[in-house]
Amino acid sequence: MGRKSDAKQRLLEAAQDLIWENSYGVVTIDAICEKAGVKKGSFYYFFESKADLAVAALEEDWQSEMKPKFDAMFSVSNPPLERIRLMMQSSYDCQKEMLEQNGQILGCPCFSLGSEVCTQNEPIRQKVQETLCRLVRYLESAIRDAQLEGTVAAGDPLIKAKAVYTLYEGSLTEARIQNSLEPLRILPEIVMDFLGVDAAAKTS
Repeated sequence: MGRKSDAKQRLLEAAQDLIWENSYGVVTIDAICEKAGVKKGSFYYFFESKADLAVAALEEDWQSEMKPKFDAMFSVSNPPLERIRLMMQSSYDCQKEMLEQNGQILGCPCFSLGSEVCTQNEPIRQKVQETLCRLVRYLESAIRDAQLEGTVAAGDPLIKAKAVYTLYEGSLTEARIQNSLEPLRILPEIVMDFLGVDAAAKTS
């Protein structure tokens, strides 16, 4: 039997990298194929369009990268507030690595893509929304557990989670615009203050 082609995987990875580093609008199918080392005919064997590839790339990124990382951070073996801190710290660490590699903070690839094309492409909008809702659910579970242990005040945990997620994405976007890590450096403290966590709980 011949060697199984990894062309599809290379296309997915190339799309993720190019769209994150640039934008969906400026990245062409030709550029994706060139970076992946895949012929254009092979692209259309796997995907009907650039949008089809983008949706698949988002799901691939979720399954292979984001979900394992968030499952680990939000493991019940970690205290509830620590899960949230880990998420905020991870955003700083990731963007610091991007800055060192590319000289540019890239922000959240999913949020950047969604804000760019959500009014133009419904399948992409739906996939971005699905991904963002998945992240909110992690926060909701941690906030609910923190409320049970008394470190976060009572209140609808979903509403609190959505607000924390807004702070998270807003800080990532501000960091990208400023090309500065500062919004992400102060993010954990801002989130804890928003949740009403007292000084003792912050350091525990």
